[in-house]
Amino acid sequence: MVIEMDQQSFLNIIDKTPLVSVDLIIENPAGEVLLGKRLNRPAQGFWFVPGGRIRKNETIADAIRRVSSVELGMELSLQDSILLGAFDHIYTDNFAGVEGINTHYVALGHKFILPHMPDIKTDQQHEEMHWIKIDALLNDDHVHPNTKLYFIRDK
Repeated sequence: MVIEMDQQSFLNIIDKTPLVSVDLIIENPAGEVLLGKRLNRPAQGFWFVPGGRIRKNETIADAIRRVSSVELGMELSLQDSILLGAFDHIYTDNFAGVEGINTHYVALGHKFILPHMPDIKTDQQHEEMHWIKIDALLNDDHVHPNTKLYFIRDK
């Protein structure tokens, strides 16, 4: 059973421990990567790969299915991914904007190379989604540095 909690309990956890998340690095047949412009904290206003935290008692495979369904309107499978590794994403703020509490994610980067151009929907966390070439992504100040880390390793 996946466990949910109230905002204050979640803030207490964020203040004291890292969160584990899955990030979805999705590449289309043209070699472009999917990014969303974030509406929420942390990384608000930046272009970022889709992703989200793993909930208590949720498997990595289930988290990938849930996050991809909610954020993209398509279901991705762990078995179709290439694990890029674990990445530290440390932010000075938190989802609620409460002063003095930073956020630390240990993000598990999973790469998906899609054989066709999918239909992507925008969710409540993203102002818009777009496809971008890796070289352009690395040189764009509006792409969050934590997203760029997934592509610097490939260079």
